[in-house]
Amino acid sequence: MKKILLLLPFLALSVSAEKMVDLYSVTIVDEYETSRLLPGKLAPKRRSTLGFEAQGIVKVIAVDIGDRVSRGDLLAELIDSEALALSNEAKANFTMTQKAFFRSKSLNKEKLLSEQALDTAELNYLVAKAQYDRSLARLRQTKIIAPYDGIIQSRLLDEGSIVNAGIPVLEILDSEHVEAKVALPKSLIDTINIGETYQFVLDGETSDATLTRLAPLSERGSNTRLGLFEFEGFFNPGSTARLILKTVVAKRGAWVPLNSLSQAEQGLWTVLTVGPSNAATKDYVELLHIENTMAFVSGTLKTGDMVIIGGSMKVAEGQEVGVRQ
Repeated sequence: MKKILLLLPFLALSVSAEKMVDLYSVTIVDEYETSRLLPGKLAPKRRSTLGFEAQGIVKVIAVDIGDRVSRGDLLAELIDSEALALSNEAKANFTMTQKAFFRSKSLNKEKLLSEQALDTAELNYLVAKAQYDRSLARLRQTKIIAPYDGIIQSRLLDEGSIVNAGIPVLEILDSEHVEAKVALPKSLIDTINIGETYQFVLDGETSDATLTRLAPLSERGSNTRLGLFEFEGFFNPGSTARLILKTVVAKRGAWVPLNSLSQAEQGLWTVLTVGPSNAATKDYVELLHIENTMAFVSGTLKTGDMVIIGGSMKVAEGQEVGVRQ
């Protein structure tokens, strides 16, 4: 019995080489904006060292390092019983002579008191007022009062310390006005204006500040200028703030994802776009600027072109692609 071998031909199956990709839609514009970060140092606009105007023993220091204070707050005081007693006595005498003077004016108006007696009452009142004012001035010399809203930066003495007039006791920083000092290159001076608001990066967030002054950075006429930018809110002095300086460049082109570019010859770059046939097509472009993950390019691209994100790392020129939904 013969065995019959049945040979079945191989069936050639066509497997699609279609590659799924992500696309970026191109928009042609006539200009692009660049951002440059310039570092600056934050410092309080005002910093004051405070002390007593009289000598004596420190009675109380009412604040400590880091405390927030308001203008007019009592920060520290000396022991001066004599000054307090003199002030109380002067106040009592002032009050008495003031009442006597007002009463004398009324009696004189009614012709019940002579002009001479009225002059004497007025003189007594003015003398008592001057004595009271002097006593208050002496009393003020025994106290340290906050000159403005601020934060206590340093506390240099404690209660019980013996101090002379003018010895530093506390240091206060202005908590309402903080400024950044930024070195500005000559090439950027014409792009900024005093009185305008600019953005800074502080601790990963953006904050506004106003340019208040431009000053030479050195006495020898350096091309670099020092820009002083004032913030409305308070930030920790000593922190680094980075000025975001934006410049508009008049050049026609488009923004594309940076990872869609592949380097070509003669300083050019390429991107792959998807046409009506769903095949990857190569376009040559000139790289003009990079901003984070985007690149501004000029070349043959048109508005509405679909650039393949990832470019030649994802597909080859001529390969059929599908759009990932």
